[in-house]
Amino acid sequence: MSKILIIEDEAAIRRVLKKIISEENEAYQVEEAEDGLVGIEMISKSDYDPVLCDIKMPKMDGVEVLEKAKKIKPEIPIVMISGHGDLDTAVNTMRLGAFDYISKPPDLNRLLNTVRNALDRKELIVENKLLKKKVSKKYEMIGNSEAISHIKTMIEKVAPTDARVLITGPNGTGKELVAHWLHEKSDRTKAPMIEVNCAAIPSELIESELFGHVKGSFTGANKDRAGKFEAANGGTIFLDEIGDMSLSAQAKVLRALQENKISRVGSDKDIKVNVRVIAATNKNLTKEISEGKFREDLYHRLAVILIEVPALNERRDDIPLLINFFAEQVASEQGTAVKSFSKEAVKLLQNYNWTGNIRELRNVVERLIILGEKEVSENDVKLFATK
Repeated sequence: MSKILIIEDEAAIRRVLKKIISEENEAYQVEEAEDGLVGIEMISKSDYDPVLCDIKMPKMDGVEVLEKAKKIKPEIPIVMISGHGDLDTAVNTMRLGAFDYISKPPDLNRLLNTVRNALDRKELIVENKLLKKKVSKKYEMIGNSEAISHIKTMIEKVAPTDARVLITGPNGTGKELVAHWLHEKSDRTKAPMIEVNCAAIPSELIESELFGHVKGSFTGANKDRAGKFEAANGGTIFLDEIGDMSLSAQAKVLRALQENKISRVGSDKDIKVNVRVIAATNKNLTKEISEGKFREDLYHRLAVILIEVPALNERRDDIPLLINFFAEQVASEQGTAVKSFSKEAVKLLQNYNWTGNIRELRNVVERLIILGEKEVSENDVKLFATK
């Protein structure tokens, strides 16, 4: 049920507005506030879809109500009600975040259209929030072990800064989860996070992928193309498996970090970029440096903060939580009931040698849910989880 609040000091106008809105849809729950102070108190205690607020009121005028309400509940669409002489003020309230304004006496169709549009706006905001929660849940970090708790603490401290982070650890441990949480908890969360898998891009194409190219710079370059650094401007670029990047590309990345500038392949024109760089690797970069495969100066630029993600075998206490999480995830994806795992099955999985880490555990849990009994048993694990 949609809840609508009318803040208006004239009782007769409140009654007219309430009557018009209630007759439009019986499902609307319309509440009243006789002045701005009461309205702000009601907004702080309850959730409203749109709020209709008069501008000229005693005690607290509509402009002040708008400013305070936006601080309490930023997502509420607020429609200002203006008298003939208040139009300049009404326009100003739009700059302050008002959804719309209607003039007194209100035109019936204008009023109802404005209310419908405000309701649609609130519904869209709610849907976007739910979608964001779903996206965030995809990258949720599961575990209470000492190692994972340490990583979570590091993220809380580092994320609000622009410090570069190098994430290390074996394949399948969830390095990308750390990168996503660093971005989501940063001040750059409204800007994009662009991911580049350096191991998946041929060495001859990595520079074009990162920095873009101009038309004719190489065979197949039929038009100008922006690279990932430009796409991530204002946000975060995640260079996954950076240990596989070519030395020539490393040199260009180093310049981008030093000067906050890049140039497209085939061009000498500098392009300024404002990008936070997070990198990850499963390689021992110190060893790569000694073998001449990785630039030491780039390593020191990237590794301002080092976060090491442990292998699953080093955090076995987290396995029961991970099993439950993946069981719910698989059930949600397949539209089936969540299967439970017996204590014996969980114990057996805790003692398993997880060479593939989190990624392998997730695959095994999905396999057991598909092939196992209603409650996944120790026998199911022996039959279906073994290599």
